[in-house]
Amino acid sequence: MSILLDKNTRIVIQGITGGEGSFHAREALQFGTNIVAGVTPGKGGASFDGLPVYNRVSDAVEKDGANASGIFVPAGFAADAILESIEAGIKLIVCMTEGIPVLEMVKVKKALRGTDCRLIGPNCPGITTPGVGKIGFMPNFIHKEGNVGVISRSGTLTYEVIFQLSALDIGQSTSIGIGGDPIVGTTFTDALELFENDPATDLVILIGEIGGTAEEEAAQFIKEGMTKKVVSFIAGQTAPPGKRMGHAGAIISGGKGTAEEKVKTLREAGVIVEPNPANIGMAAKQSLQAQGLI
Repeated sequence: MSILLDKNTRIVIQGITGGEGSFHAREALQFGTNIVAGVTPGKGGASFDGLPVYNRVSDAVEKDGANASGIFVPAGFAADAILESIEAGIKLIVCMTEGIPVLEMVKVKKALRGTDCRLIGPNCPGITTPGVGKIGFMPNFIHKEGNVGVISRSGTLTYEVIFQLSALDIGQSTSIGIGGDPIVGTTFTDALELFENDPATDLVILIGEIGGTAEEEAAQFIKEGMTKKVVSFIAGQTAPPGKRMGHAGAIISGGKGTAEEKVKTLREAGVIVEPNPANIGMAAKQSLQAQGLI
């Protein structure tokens, strides 16, 4: 079992003939991912490693049954690429692109309302289900099939946590990088609910960072709606107020969004908050052991 990405997922890569798209599409294929087509406007009729390339996402839906898309296009075109997938009826849209203007994402969020499309990202490493495939650019070799779900705003820390887990012989059910922009399609709360309802996930790791209120909202959901244990780490504990640290959404403003505030709220919700990023995997192992799950 997994969340969002499973054996029935048929993926189209938007921007498959570009440098980023072609590299990560080939990596995903090596990982066993079911990519059925690519899209690059103006290159319809071409072929990419035996896969058809179309001008429009709707062609991949109609001809190859695509129901998920991975977007590797420049920031100036990415919002339109997301909108095209929504209009084509794609159910799972994963956008890796960084630097999409906030106002463009406001339009995207509006277009998503009332649909059954789910957007992950933008500005994220994507989603990976070991044994099934990936949409994004998570390294292939670090993953292992298992029972721990991972949700993160930070791409780098997603890699680090998964590497730690696999080194401890702890596998992952699914990992999701939700993205570090101020406006994202899938929130911590959304992903927590999916993992709570996934019988193959026994524990969840939540990697947050300074800025915004996503972690506080997650803490409220965990307190009221989670039966599964959650281990967390909050990045940016030494960040000064008013300075953006890495992500566009990682900024402390008006005294809100500090690491201390997030840690306190999560702990009050019963979350195990690990202060040292090097020990997140071990904290997860200890929690699993205490529950008799390993």
